[in-house]
Amino acid sequence: MERKSDILQSLGIDYPIIQAPMLGATTPAMVAAVSNAGGLGSLPVGGLSPDKTLELIQKTKELTNKPFAVNLFAHSIGAVDEVQVARMQEFMLQLAAKYNLPLGRQDFEPFQFYTYKEQIDILVKERIPIVSFTFGILNDESIAALQASGSILIGTATCAKEAVLLQERGIDMIAAQGIEAGGHRGSFLLEEPLPQIALMALLPQLADSVQLPIIAAGAIYNRATMRAAFALGAQAVQVGTAFLASHESATIAAHKAALSTAADTDSMLTRAFSGRWARGLRNTFAEELVRAGISIPDYPIQNSITAKFRALAQQQNNKELTNLWAGQAAHKAEVKSTKEIFEGLVKDWKGINHEYEKENF
Repeated sequence: MERKSDILQSLGIDYPIIQAPMLGATTPAMVAAVSNAGGLGSLPVGGLSPDKTLELIQKTKELTNKPFAVNLFAHSIGAVDEVQVARMQEFMLQLAAKYNLPLGRQDFEPFQFYTYKEQIDILVKERIPIVSFTFGILNDESIAALQASGSILIGTATCAKEAVLLQERGIDMIAAQGIEAGGHRGSFLLEEPLPQIALMALLPQLADSVQLPIIAAGAIYNRATMRAAFALGAQAVQVGTAFLASHESATIAAHKAALSTAADTDSMLTRAFSGRWARGLRNTFAEELVRAGISIPDYPIQNSITAKFRALAQQQNNKELTNLWAGQAAHKAEVKSTKEIFEGLVKDWKGINHEYEKENF
C-alpha cells in the first residue's frame, strides 16, 4: 500500500480517512476530534463572511494543533431575477402560514452573498495547510496565493471531465464524489447534464484520466466500502453521513433520529432548499415545492430565501420543514462521539491493511 502512504505524508495524517466538510452540521469540535485522532478534519466555511470564517478557524485551532482542512465554495453568483425571487418569497410565506412558522416578509436587499475570494487572505494568514473546495474551481490568483503559502489544494469532481480540468489547473488532489454522497453535489459543468455517476464507476474512470491522488466520497462507512474504494484507485476516503449523528454534530435531534430509520431509497436529489442539487432525506418541504411547480432560483439565492424558514423549523426540531442532508447509507450513522466513530473506521482500515499484508506475504 505504498501509494496510500504517500497521501498520509502529504496531508500530515496517520490514517487515510477524511471527515467530510458538511456546512450546518460540522463543528470545530468535530473537526478537531478527527484531526486529534490521526485523520483529517475538514472545516466548512463556504459562503460565510470573512469574520465568521476567521472565528471558526480560530476555534478549531484552540481544540487541535494537528493539520485540518478548510473547505470553500468555488461557485460564482449569477444575476438575480426579482420576479422569480418574489414568487418564491410568496410561496415561503404561504408555507409558513400553513405550518405555523412565524416567518415575516423579508426584503431581498439585505441578503449578503460572500464568495471564496473574500476568504483567501484569511486562509493564507492563518497558514491553513490543506484547502479543499467544491462547486467549481478557484481562480488562478487564489490558487497561486494558496499554493505559495504552502497549502495543498483538493478539488471536487463528479465526473472524469471535471477531474481533468482540476488537474490542468494545478490542483494537488481530487475528491471523487459519487452520486451516493449526501449534501450538495460538487458538479460544476453547468452547461452539461448533472453527472450522476456512482462512486464505484467513477473511481476507476478518474484513476485512468488523471495522475493525481484520489479521495473517494459517497456512502463509505465500513471496512467493505473502504476496501472497495482503495481497490478501485482511491488513496484515501472521505466520510460524511456517518458523522451526522455524532455528539459533536450541529444537526437537530429529529434529523439524527431520522438517519437511523432511513431506508436506502429514502434519499433524493433536490434543489428545493438551496437552489443547488443536493442529496437528502425526503420530507414535506421538498414535496410541497415540487407540487407548487414554481421556478427555483439558483444557489445561493434560494439558499438565502429559505434560510430563515429553515432556522425556524430547526428551532422547533421539525424535520419535515428543513433540509435533512444524508447519503444513501444514512441508516449506518450512529449516535456516538466523533472520536468513537472515527476509531471504528480506523479499526476497519487496519483490517484492510492486515488483509493486504496476508495477500502479499
